[in-house]
Amino acid sequence: PGKIVNKLYIKVVIIYIYDVICSLFKGLGLNVHTIYLGESSPKKIRGMVTVTATTFMSLGKLLGQFAGLREILGREECWNILLCIPAFFCVVQLAILPFFPDAPRYILIEKGNTQQCRKALQCLWGPGDYKLEIEEMLAEQAVIGEEHNKSVLDLLRDKHLHWQVLSMLVINGCIQFSGISAITVFSFNIFLEAGIPVDKIRYVTLGIGASEVLISITCVSKLQRAGVAPSLVNEIFIQSYRPAAFVFTGFLRWLGFTMLGFIFPFLIAALKSLSFVLFSCVCLIAALYVFFILPETKGKTLLEISQEFENIRACGSSTEDVLCLETNHTSKGPA
Repeated sequence: PGKIVNKLYIKVVIIYIYDVICSLFKGLGLNVHTIYLGESSPKKIRGMVTVTATTFMSLGKLLGQFAGLREILGREECWNILLCIPAFFCVVQLAILPFFPDAPRYILIEKGNTQQCRKALQCLWGPGDYKLEIEEMLAEQAVIGEEHNKSVLDLLRDKHLHWQVLSMLVINGCIQFSGISAITVFSFNIFLEAGIPVDKIRYVTLGIGASEVLISITCVSKLQRAGVAPSLVNEIFIQSYRPAAFVFTGFLRWLGFTMLGFIFPFLIAALKSLSFVLFSCVCLIAALYVFFILPETKGKTLLEISQEFENIRACGSSTEDVLCLETNHTSKGPA
């Protein structure tokens, strides 16, 4: 018995260490993908490149679900091999990151080095002068002045960014409570409640993973073809506030995920399948906010988009107890 307990203890410790390492590199990889690629990509494809993080995350989950099948590596004697696969990609990520140049926007706006910025653009985009892109960055640098990266508290305190922060709060909250996270995490409970045999649930879960990948690819391609930039933070925050915005977005994401983890088991026990009607209402709220409030970003610089947000104002009347939202732009759409 003592040997069995020791063996089990070693396995648990290894799993916890693996979880910490993978969580660290997942956070690093996600931020590198969204922040670095968002700042380094051409304006025309910036949104599409950034949002591919969702596509690759969905693909990774699908491959993990497939590898975790009992017929593949989901057996007790193969658990160490199963854990080594993502660890291998973590090592590859750490090995290749030092060979990438700094983001061009960071080099010019933060360091003020135009020549180095042009070299970074040429390294990432290919040969060219990139005069217009550098002029756009210089205009943003002139607005920022000597200000350096702001903290999350600065982000929340700045009255000129209240609509951007509210947009992040609404969109990220609706993403977490749209039902997709609940389906992914609690798929076993949901399918068991639906009457699917226990030994078949793992295969049905593969269908969810495949659907998520397919929907992600389809939505990204259609949104980009329509000229819509799906990346919110990269499109609505200038350079000095963008890191704080990403931190705040990550906090909102994990806060919503934690709240959902506590609430959903009680929700599905009380409402059964009707709980997804509630999720549908959340999706409707997000759609209405995006359609009526969020300004269009297509073909606009970050400074122009910031001005669009400042043009949104609440107005009230002393004779009517009405709150309305006015915008000075006529074309609205998702960021």
